[in-house]
Amino acid sequence: MAYTHLDLDVLRSFCTGVAVGSFAQAADKLGRSPSAVSAQLKKLESQAGTALLRKAGRGLELTEAGQALLAYAHRLLELNDEAVAAVRASELKGVVRLGLPEDLGENILPAVLGRFARAHPRVQIQVSSGKSDELLALYEGGALDLMLRWDLPAGTEASARPSSRVRELLRLPLHWIGPAHGRGAELCDQPWSAVLSATPGTGRPQPWQALPLVLLTEPCPMRGLVTDTLSRHGLPWRHAFASASLAASWAAVASGLGLGVRTRLGLPAHVRAIAAEEVPALPGLPSMSLMQHCQSRQAQVLQLAQMFELALRDEEGA
Repeated sequence: MAYTHLDLDVLRSFCTGVAVGSFAQAADKLGRSPSAVSAQLKKLESQAGTALLRKAGRGLELTEAGQALLAYAHRLLELNDEAVAAVRASELKGVVRLGLPEDLGENILPAVLGRFARAHPRVQIQVSSGKSDELLALYEGGALDLMLRWDLPAGTEASARPSSRVRELLRLPLHWIGPAHGRGAELCDQPWSAVLSATPGTGRPQPWQALPLVLLTEPCPMRGLVTDTLSRHGLPWRHAFASASLAASWAAVASGLGLGVRTRLGLPAHVRAIAAEEVPALPGLPSMSLMQHCQSRQAQVLQLAQMFELALRDEEGA
């Protein structure tokens, strides 16, 4: 029986092109020419025996076969990278002091730390979780080797001040967050929905009709961004719940106390992002960047940083 052996190098080009949304950008990121990546894709389709991509407007989209292969490609590359890291495990030891926001702790952190611990059993990891501004203070004080933090758009009062060895890993749109069980009709039945449907000049809404917000306590750059956005659109608001804990905030949102604001990344099952068409009167929100700060050149720190980047890229694609 003849076996088909997929080329891991080709699979990495395929996955990278899908992740960044352009195979031309993938070629630049991988240090190859666009023609080389194009040849790799042709080789992959030949090995698969079917089309993996089709035209969609001016770009390309995955076929059903391409979607299936993409899932396997991520698993194959992950296993390959883990195997290479395991072979080199004896070379790595020491401590990595890691800081990251709460919303990466439930979904991203366990998977990454599990893979890292298996590959590098002699490396100890110390994790600090909290608000981005608090983590930045720890990092700048020399208490963290590697940190992930959320940063608002450049030019806003809350955007991060310049720092060395900083990379943008993801840029994701912010969404209004509501309870997982609440859908369009149920959201419109909320007392505060009258604020969004009110006709200008019909009088001031009652205090209980103001848009209830569930936000983290200060320091939290999101608070100013959200309240300024609502005020610019003439929408009254009130602080319904404030906590230093993101988990507690999501519990408040799930119970219907008010609306939160976050990206889709790492949302627990009992809350969800509200689609724009469900409540059209809610104003649009900007994007937020996930930044990686790494002030150590030690091999174990760089290895963990790379694992986080790959995991986040996969999560974004999913």
